[in-house]
Amino acid sequence: MASSVPGPLPLPDSRFDLSTYWGRVRHCSEIADPSMLLTTENDLQKARDVISSYRRGELKQTTPEFWHAKKQLDSTVHPDTGETVLLPFRMSCCVLSNLVVTAGMLTPGLGTAGTIFWQWTNQSLNVAINSANANKSHPMSMQQLITNYTMAVTASCGVAVGLNKIVPRLTKISANTRLILGRLVPFAAVVSAGIVNVFLMRGDEIRKGISVYDKNGDEVGKSKKAAFLAVGETALSRVINATPIMVIPPLLLVRLQRNVLKGKSLGIQTLANLGLILGTSVAALPFALAVFPQYQDIDVHKLEKDLAGKKDKDGETVDKVYFNRGI
Repeated sequence: MASSVPGPLPLPDSRFDLSTYWGRVRHCSEIADPSMLLTTENDLQKARDVISSYRRGELKQTTPEFWHAKKQLDSTVHPDTGETVLLPFRMSCCVLSNLVVTAGMLTPGLGTAGTIFWQWTNQSLNVAINSANANKSHPMSMQQLITNYTMAVTASCGVAVGLNKIVPRLTKISANTRLILGRLVPFAAVVSAGIVNVFLMRGDEIRKGISVYDKNGDEVGKSKKAAFLAVGETALSRVINATPIMVIPPLLLVRLQRNVLKGKSLGIQTLANLGLILGTSVAALPFALAVFPQYQDIDVHKLEKDLAGKKDKDGETVDKVYFNRGI
């Protein structure tokens, strides 16, 4: 990200108003823009020069060139190390990296072996992306990474295989309802694993609390209640993020297979499935990612009693604090 470029002056978070939902949608659309995959090392060096010029005060205004440079760095470079993230694991490659895996999970008629393979592949990709983009100042231990990976794979495979066995036995519902429920099994598996993943990775935050800050950016203290809110919203965001991609394409495919795709070859149906997933990802993902703001405020009286009555550096009582929700 552009924040990895050093300099005495702060950078603006975005060209859009992140306090509004539409502003966050537009911001997320930029970060996940697949065209940024065409950015070369030469482009990145030029982008660093532009950002460095701004941070040193030489570039006085946020010009279009500045915003393009920031977009290139934000979608390609790790914020802590300043190193280029491996291409398949960049935010700008999110749609393409997940395309084949999602299509595999949503393929109709997968047996037990196929279900386990694609759920395992999906969780492996998730771990690789999380690891490549993780906060390097507080790295996860190898034991924590293995535990998190094992639990996520177990949860996703367990839910997928279990529901695939249960749904056909629901004889009191119509065949069409059973078909739709069967197509939504991958969604349930991905959501379950996503929630497990969040609470395993961030369990320490709930137990120890996260830092909350006053309006000046000074730390007021630690709050377990703010941590629970942050982790809970992140877990819910995993559900929201997965919903359009894992629900809309399979339901549309069921409808298409009854008319337009009826009698068509497996190859044509697979291409249709890929097209539905790609179109939904590009159109809906920014709206899902933008539901919760990254940085939030909360009234002090809703948190622990020991945070009440504290004063900031100006001598004013702190009645509202701010925290980073995380991703």
